[in-house]
Amino acid sequence: MNDIGVAEPATLAAIDVFIIGLYILGVFVVGAFFMRYVRSATDLFVAGKALPFWAVGMSIVVSDIGAVSFISVSGATYTYGIAAANFDWIGSMPAMMVAAFIFIPYYWRAGVYTIPEFLGKRYNTYVQVIHAIIWGIFLITMLAVMLWMTSLMLSTVLGINVYLAIWMMVIIVGIYTLAGGLSAVVLTDVVQMIVMFVGGFAMVALCIWEIGGWGAMQEQILAHGPEYEHHFDLLLPHDADTPYPWTGIVFGLGIVLAIGYMAGNQAVVQRTLGARSEWDCKGGMLFAGFLKVFIPILVALPGLAAIVLIGPDLADGDAAMPMMIRDLLPPGLRGLMFAALFAALMSSVDSYLNSSSTIWTNDLYGRLLHTIQGRPISQRHGLIVGRVFMGVFIVLAGLIAPLLEGQEAIYNFIQTSLSMFQGPVFAILLLGIMWRRTTQWGGLAGLVIGVAFTTILHNTEGLFPSDAPFLFVAMWSFLFSLAVTAIVSLLTPPDPDDKVRGLIFSQVIQDGKVQRVLQERVE
Repeated sequence: MNDIGVAEPATLAAIDVFIIGLYILGVFVVGAFFMRYVRSATDLFVAGKALPFWAVGMSIVVSDIGAVSFISVSGATYTYGIAAANFDWIGSMPAMMVAAFIFIPYYWRAGVYTIPEFLGKRYNTYVQVIHAIIWGIFLITMLAVMLWMTSLMLSTVLGINVYLAIWMMVIIVGIYTLAGGLSAVVLTDVVQMIVMFVGGFAMVALCIWEIGGWGAMQEQILAHGPEYEHHFDLLLPHDADTPYPWTGIVFGLGIVLAIGYMAGNQAVVQRTLGARSEWDCKGGMLFAGFLKVFIPILVALPGLAAIVLIGPDLADGDAAMPMMIRDLLPPGLRGLMFAALFAALMSSVDSYLNSSSTIWTNDLYGRLLHTIQGRPISQRHGLIVGRVFMGVFIVLAGLIAPLLEGQEAIYNFIQTSLSMFQGPVFAILLLGIMWRRTTQWGGLAGLVIGVAFTTILHNTEGLFPSDAPFLFVAMWSFLFSLAVTAIVSLLTPPDPDDKVRGLIFSQVIQDGKVQRVLQERVE
């Protein structure tokens, strides 16, 4: 196709407009339907703990891939090669299995809304509040990132002004998330996942057919020059001048970032906290891991195909997927793929919006109110405050989003932001659940000193071969925080049994009495 890459936006056919309009109307209907069932903070934040495993799993998938896949991973694959797909292979199923059997059951049994709340129970209020502030700020930043990615897509595909695109998303997502809470988010995500898989596989099939097969694509990409010789290598050399060397992928991603993300990301974990049983929360995470196996096929292959169909000279790889939709797809399929991409982005926005509101309402506002009044926030009060926070945050993200203009490689930006705190957080989560001797002061020191150490690593030039060393930063900050937490814990008095009862892995396995305590906590 010689005309790939023309500058003008595509003209949508009537069938495309109908598909997109039907999808957006369906989103509003779901929000309006579930609004009648949202009468408390529990309904708003964890769907009244009534979600089945299949809904939990499908929602986890689209919440995650909407944030990092259709646009950003395609862009990373276009720029660096198929090694970027490891974030959905090495970085998903193994980590999800660990999260499902070691971390998720403890969150669910503790009857909490958030991971900071769990850390408050295991350690102390200081750890809860500090972690809540870190994640609260990160989630709002991610909201802005998602809105900017949406505006990029709408501008490229339809020629819509980027600022108009941002505020369209603010209105659409804001209405159904505020109205229906987590129930609306999850049920919308179920539909969005189906749309994404159908549209995504159709896109992959058309790309392969247009190029003439996998072999032809390899041959044409490698013909562009020696800089593409590693584009089809899943594991790159350690000294490769990319953010994805094999050592970073295996150790930084596979051991730290992936497990830390699946076990410590509020936007992911919150779906499992809304499960109707412990079996459903485990099953939901495992089902999501199975579905995630297919994601690299949907997102990595179009990124590679864009090198052939668009050309290797894009200044910003994140524009590859929107341009493919605009210039490659026929009427009907273009509308379906647009809806799929729109669904992926919306699912991330609604997830981060709901999760950021949950943290700020429960762990910051609720904790402050508890300190002042001596009693926890009521369900009705939490519902009102949670909706206020949602409204404020979606508008704030809309104002921040234009500031991201000019930011290259959004995927690396997301991973770098996560690596600033993911290693220390994973360290205190792991030790807190697996080691009885971990104390509240050890957890506090591991979190605070670990994040400070991470900041030093990020701002010291020459430590790592890549200009984006987030994988190595995550690995070394995790090991450092493990050591700090363990040393401080051994130097401070152990926490009393009543404080940690039901929150320690070995204790739960061996103590039948603990099982009764856990049951009482969730009833």
